[in-house]
Amino acid sequence: MFLNCHSFHSLRYGTLSIKELVKQAQESGAQELVLTDINTITAIYDFKKECEDAGIKPIAGVEIRKEGRLLYVAIAKEFSGIGEINQMITDYNCNGKDLTEAAPQFANVFVIYPKENIPETLRENEFIGIREEELTLLIRTEYQNLIHKMVVLHPITFATKKDYNLHYILRAIDNNTLLSKLTEDETCHKTEYFKRERSLRDAFYQYPEIIKNTQHILNTCHFEFSYRNQIKNKQHYTRSKEGDLRMLTKLAYLGLKKRYGLDHEIARARVEKELQVIDHLNFSSYFLIVWDIIRYSNRMGFMHVGRGSGANSIVSFCLEITDICPLELDLYFERFLNLNRKTPPDFDIDWSWQERDAILQYIFDRYGKEHVAFCGTNVEFKYKSILREVGKVFGLPKEELDELTNQRMELHDKNLVVEHVHKYGKLLEKFPNQRSMHACGILISEEPITHFTALEMPPKGFPIVQFDMNVAEDIGFEKFDILSQRGLGTINDTVKLIKKTRNIEIDIRDTFISKDEEVCNEYLAQGRTIGCFYIESPAMRGLLRRLKCDNYKILVAASSIIRPGVAQSGMMREYIFRHNHPDQFEYFHSVFEEHLKETYGIMVYQEDVIKISQYFGGLSLADGDILRRAMSGKGRSIEKLQEVKANFFESCKRKGHSLELTAEAYRQIESFAGYSFCKAHSASYAVESYQSLYLKVYYPLEFMVSVINNMGGFYRTEVYIHETKMSGGIVCNPCVNASDFQTTLHGKEIYLGFMHLQGLETRIAHFIIEERIRNGDYQSLEDFIRRVPIGIETVQILIFIGAFRFTGKQKNELLVEARMLLVNFKPENRGLMLIEEPVKEYKLPQLKRETFEDAFDEIEILGFTVSCSPFDLLQIKYRGSVFVKDLLQHHKKEVKMLAYLISRKHVPTKKGTMYFGTWIDVNGDYFDTAHFPDSLEKYNFQGGGCYLLLGTVEVDFHFPTITVAKMAKMPFIPDPRYAYDKDKQYDIHRQIKEDVSMTNRPPYPQAHEIGLPRNRLK
Repeated sequence: MFLNCHSFHSLRYGTLSIKELVKQAQESGAQELVLTDINTITAIYDFKKECEDAGIKPIAGVEIRKEGRLLYVAIAKEFSGIGEINQMITDYNCNGKDLTEAAPQFANVFVIYPKENIPETLRENEFIGIREEELTLLIRTEYQNLIHKMVVLHPITFATKKDYNLHYILRAIDNNTLLSKLTEDETCHKTEYFKRERSLRDAFYQYPEIIKNTQHILNTCHFEFSYRNQIKNKQHYTRSKEGDLRMLTKLAYLGLKKRYGLDHEIARARVEKELQVIDHLNFSSYFLIVWDIIRYSNRMGFMHVGRGSGANSIVSFCLEITDICPLELDLYFERFLNLNRKTPPDFDIDWSWQERDAILQYIFDRYGKEHVAFCGTNVEFKYKSILREVGKVFGLPKEELDELTNQRMELHDKNLVVEHVHKYGKLLEKFPNQRSMHACGILISEEPITHFTALEMPPKGFPIVQFDMNVAEDIGFEKFDILSQRGLGTINDTVKLIKKTRNIEIDIRDTFISKDEEVCNEYLAQGRTIGCFYIESPAMRGLLRRLKCDNYKILVAASSIIRPGVAQSGMMREYIFRHNHPDQFEYFHSVFEEHLKETYGIMVYQEDVIKISQYFGGLSLADGDILRRAMSGKGRSIEKLQEVKANFFESCKRKGHSLELTAEAYRQIESFAGYSFCKAHSASYAVESYQSLYLKVYYPLEFMVSVINNMGGFYRTEVYIHETKMSGGIVCNPCVNASDFQTTLHGKEIYLGFMHLQGLETRIAHFIIEERIRNGDYQSLEDFIRRVPIGIETVQILIFIGAFRFTGKQKNELLVEARMLLVNFKPENRGLMLIEEPVKEYKLPQLKRETFEDAFDEIEILGFTVSCSPFDLLQIKYRGSVFVKDLLQHHKKEVKMLAYLISRKHVPTKKGTMYFGTWIDVNGDYFDTAHFPDSLEKYNFQGGGCYLLLGTVEVDFHFPTITVAKMAKMPFIPDPRYAYDKDKQYDIHRQIKEDVSMTNRPPYPQAHEIGLPRNRLK
């Protein structure tokens, strides 16, 4: 009798999870259940499983609404009917077709209209839904002739009164209004909860025809669907499975010859073995599609990195999908693909963030928009969004909402409204809030993809399916992970820039560059890796120094043990100890010594988890992989994890291991399985890190310019500019005659790009460059204003940053000149004013500029100084008693240092939040600090800037850090631009600024980070 059920996938409307919905239906005695979420099929596949487990017949449909108004409920007679509904919703979401009041002509779909939207004529498959509370209306003449087309309509939206209140809150959130302003039309009826099916039948006993029609729909509809047993991907790259295997074999052997030569028997045997497994698992077409995408990428001159478990395959290496030799690193093919694996693997392929869209466009064009879409993902309500959204509908002002979201819950006020916010906020945890695009997962289907899902069109412009990657995997889709990163953009741009500036061709894929080079190894061991992909963070640089990492294989291991969770388990520290003292430890067990000798008996990679599960625990390869996947969050069944864990302990017992030994082995598995990389993935990252490092070592200015243009990585732009200076570069502020939109290199001079100027429109920045290319350099400020359609506020930004310094005039004079040129300026009169009305002659008095005025202009416009060091702006002359170069000699000693903060990271602990800081001293060298909660209570961070630090040096495996006991932020000198003269008169510089409407200038958010208020201009 329940033809219209909502789960919480009816976003900001339904209140029941699929599991709870089915449980409630079971308790009500329902034999059949129809899921009809609003305009989505997100949950139908999970719904089918839950129903079948509960002994209920599942039926799939969709409730069609337009602008919040119910049009009708569409229920699929069979699976093809779902495809019809999907196509209609897709046309509305993606193709601009409207949802009509009446349903289209469906072939395999029942349609149920509410009484408020009955069409003039009803087709055979169309009915009218009547609620129990509407039965009294049937005595009216206009309804009497329609009873034979009516069905029972008892929608389900909530379960309890608390759920109903939650529904009310969700509707207020969705409508962005207060609870008190919601109307009845915007919420569900108070009767939309499960009741005993018998009582529903009893309510309609006078209208047996209505009950009969309802039962007819329930009896007629079926939801038949095969899950993983049938792969839904594009079946063949050629026209047949045999053709795919022939083509893949041919390509693999061509690649084998190129990679290994003709006489490498081990490589040949590995290729043959892998091809057999690939064919047996019907994976040939998947390999060929990935090869096709890589072929296009190479043809376009794009750089890519194939990583993840796919890099374990020698066939992928021969096809140039990956660049990691599995034989060199003894990579475990079974981690990627094995005959026991029940879940499909995927390739992870990275491109530059600048080129990924071109790759995506190729995939959509090559395989057809009817067959390609991104995976979706459900964005859940999170702590801050819950408190803010719920608090807002209860009417809390912004100030109180900020307090709620910025403080821990136990610190909130205990008034009644806040209690309600907490109460209902907790109920919203894990609720989906909106659907979004998966970061990288692409589906390519054999049948039109709307057979399985409706599509949505997010702002990015590529369609997404309405379910997530877990459901995609369940129903038989093997996704292709098409990713982007800035590291590849940096490498690619550096190679191009070297060609432009030095006319040197760099083959960046040369293994000498990407794996082993003497000077690079020295840099690596010293942690001199700022700007380099994956190895520039403070934690990673510290790990490299602790390991004295001076070769590729150690870097591969470091890339995995740096992962979160591993450090918390103590296994990272144990690895560091064993690496530094290889003769001072004992192996946990002989199995660990035999199979993990390369990593000192410690599980470093995901393959190690499978090995120990198999050889120590006695599990099968399949169960070992299930254990790994479950711990990494990829397994969806807690019950399955518990089952495999129980099998592990039982199997260990049979092998004679003690409970204590087994528990410790399992603890080590647990600490690594959820967070470590597979070895091939780490190796891929290590290659890219080495490529970055090679370019940094031998072409530092080209490399740092490319880092800046790719918008950096771990650090903000200021740090990369500092590193550029440390590499010998002369950094110059933007200039209208020398700068482009991005930062440019001229010899040793680096001109910052217009992209860094806050307040300068991108459109104007590009116009300045295009006009200069068309008609030559700008000869003066007047020439610039004549040629560029620009207003006074934008001219002022360029003047203050020094973009007209080629004129030889001071900024004060340029400001007056700009004001005179643009007084009463109207865009339509630009030519008339500048050509026919000459600028009146004027003469300024001699204007004195203070030493650091330019630095303060840079802080406001760029967010950091270029013309001097931040240390130069301090009121004090003291620069510290100890410097970074001395720290190794001060182990366990107290030191006082003056330092500039470049990054900090907070870490929750049982005693409160602690911080790790990264700093530079006056010499420009980097060092790291630890700040514990007891120290932070009195000596907390006060924003960015220079600090005086007092702390104790701790040298840990060659790497010094300072545990800070006290710190104080050092004041900058007063801003010289706004200083008073001896006669208490304002500096003429300020008068000019005020005269040219500086009060309208926007504030610059970064200014406060180095000791300045956000906006001094009043």
